[in-house]
Amino acid sequence: MRVFRILVVYPLLLLGIAYMLGQWWVLKPLTLPASASAEAPLVFEIPPGSSARQSAQRVADAGVDVIPDLLFAWFRLSGDSREIKAGVYEIVPGTTPRQLLGKLVRGEQALRNAQIIEGLTARQAIDALRQSPDLTNDLKDLSLEQVMERLGLPGVHPEGRFFPDTYRVVKNAPVSSVLRQAARAMDQRLAQAWEKRDPSSPLRSPEEALILASIIEKETGRDADRARVAGVFSNRLRIGMRLQTDPSVIYGLGDRFDGNLRRADLGTDTPYNTYTRAGLPPTPIALPGMASLMAAVQPARTSALYFVARGDGSSQFSATLPEHNAAVRRFQLGR
Repeated sequence: MRVFRILVVYPLLLLGIAYMLGQWWVLKPLTLPASASAEAPLVFEIPPGSSARQSAQRVADAGVDVIPDLLFAWFRLSGDSREIKAGVYEIVPGTTPRQLLGKLVRGEQALRNAQIIEGLTARQAIDALRQSPDLTNDLKDLSLEQVMERLGLPGVHPEGRFFPDTYRVVKNAPVSSVLRQAARAMDQRLAQAWEKRDPSSPLRSPEEALILASIIEKETGRDADRARVAGVFSNRLRIGMRLQTDPSVIYGLGDRFDGNLRRADLGTDTPYNTYTRAGLPPTPIALPGMASLMAAVQPARTSALYFVARGDGSSQFSATLPEHNAAVRRFQLGR
């Protein structure tokens, strides 16, 4: 019996104790740095091609108070060590080794929102992404032309090429990856809009639709007015009347614009001055959203040739110049 106990009973007891300790350990929250919280999770990365042992070491190197070999042993014993996926992950206080492994096996990476806002210029949108703490700025010190080359779009003007939306990306994703998504999205949305264009539209190409949509985006943020604004510009294009839209003039002034558009500016000729030049400007002037794209290709049927801001976000539309002048006096000059 003594030999039996030594050879069988005691080892079984030790195995049982080891099993219970193991179960206790995998269900016990990992110790994270004091700076980690639900609002500020601990972030770590597992590079592609990492082994289970290397993954365990990555977790420890990130600041988790755990013996890498012990964590690796858990990965191996679980049977899922080969299922661990590369990526950027985050863990919060209270996370257990079992929950951590589940996250790694499912590939539940740390995701963040990268937003591009309607009406921004391409430069403003790119600068905002460059400054995001959740993205890696891989476009630092590059000009807009160099940015487009990096995106695989050499020689393409950047204005209007990125669709405004909120993109869900992995934390620390490169800025260029967000811009590539946005560029593909704009191509798709523009194609969708162009397929639904009104046959009577004066626009001759998707590029012209994009340019007009960018002007509509800058002229009004009121959904109810977009199609009517598009109708005014479409009417002007049909009869060869100049668009005379202030946002395009401002865009053409570039850094010279100080926030105050003067009468002299309206007479200063640039490729974007729609007071001195007929037709559409040479490129978009901002990033239009889907509502503006659809308005550009499906303008309202209207006799209006003019509109003026009322001061409450809406516009007053007029068919004749005397009506328009009266609207200007009422809503702009307060007479």
